Amino acid sequence: MDGFHLDNRLLDIDGSRFEKGSPETFDPAGILRLVAAMQDDSDLIYPLFDRSRDIAIAGAGRLPATCQTVLIEGNYLLHDAHIWRDMAAHWTLSIALTPPRTLLQTRLVQRWRHHGMTLEDAKVRAEQNDLKNADLVLEHMLQADLTLTEVPK
Repeated sequence: MDGFHLDNRLLDIDGSRFEKGSPETFDPAGILRLVAAMQDDSDLIYPLFDRSRDIAIAGAGRLPATCQTVLIEGNYLLHDAHIWRDMAAHWTLSIALTPPRTLLQTRLVQRWRHHGMTLEDAKVRAEQNDLKNADLVLEHMLQADLTLTEVPK
């Protein structure tokens, strides 16, 4: 789903770049079109996200028509909001991951540190953006077929 991040130039126009990762910073209609098109008998081209450059790359992935199983991952695929909720009709199986908040915070800070942020900046990014988005996901999530809350040891 990250390939459907809006371009930073668009986010800069409306001032939402620091909120990147919130539902408003994606193209849900584009995701929905792709998911609906998976029922066709033709290859599909889709965008990918390059996290190191923080950009979506159009036409970077190909789903061959012969593919029988597709796993789509993303925070808002069960989001109970306009357009997002329309995707649920396309899922054969939906799985929600709801790890403990402390584990999520630790992993988010690690991710931003891995991408070159200082420890303090990584903590701020995780707390002021990513964890707010995680809370939104949990507060406005459609029922999943399976919800996993336990963390493997």
